[in-house]
Amino acid sequence: MSASADSADLPAQPSLRRLREFGVRPNRQLGQNFLVDSNLLGVIGRLAELGEHDVVLEVGGGLGVLSEYLAARAAFVHVVEVDRALEPALRDALARFEHAALHVEDATKLDLAALAPAPTKVVANLPYGVAATAILRTIDELPGATRWVAMVQREVGERLAAAPGARAYGLPSVLAQLACDVRVARPVSRRVFHPVPKVDSVLVVLERRGPAAPPDVRELARRAFAHRRKALAGSLALAADAPAGIRERARAALERMGLPADARAERLAPEQFRELARALA
Repeated sequence: MSASADSADLPAQPSLRRLREFGVRPNRQLGQNFLVDSNLLGVIGRLAELGEHDVVLEVGGGLGVLSEYLAARAAFVHVVEVDRALEPALRDALARFEHAALHVEDATKLDLAALAPAPTKVVANLPYGVAATAILRTIDELPGATRWVAMVQREVGERLAAAPGARAYGLPSVLAQLACDVRVARPVSRRVFHPVPKVDSVLVVLERRGPAAPPDVRELARRAFAHRRKALAGSLALAADAPAGIRERARAALERMGLPADARAERLAPEQFRELARALA
């Protein structure tokens, strides 16, 4: 079905005009669900706490409805969109803003350090396949970014914000929470998107409180969660390049930390991975 065929069911705002004017058809392979309800923009803006000196990185520009909103309220906006078919619609959205730059590139490969001016906040409407990767990469590579507001599928938001021991707790939880306070701010109705997705979404907010996890901690956490059903020490020992005696050393370090020697990775809080990395250094 074409975008115009079912547009009567959508809220009226600029996305609809661009859908028709530029002949945009959502790309299912890219997981595209365009934000088409302008009422949500104020919610995103309040959560992002936008200021006149902020430089915003928007990942996933789509049809530009959020891009326009951000450009009207920030000192500068970088809009990243991988789909070249959306470039005309986005240039239409940004035409009146001199303090905005469009980057038609893959956000997971974009040279973030080269963005000038450097982003201080990240706002995103992310497809499931790249959501956690994009957020964690910007935490690592944009040290000046202090706040994230991301629209993601509910499972991704819950994973990033999960507490130790929770079913959703895993590597993304640890890496995000080592640098940021993370919370799921609110659910998002499926009806604010076109086409209407088959999954629920949430707005997740991350507020930086420190630097990204150093490489040794990231690698330790990755190996620890590589075999979730095994004890952490055993999971570390299964790595192809595991150092001799790592299982015994890890068990002893866990006991010194007040944890069972056979604790699984999901038992450790994010900061305990940092502590364990120091003990094993």
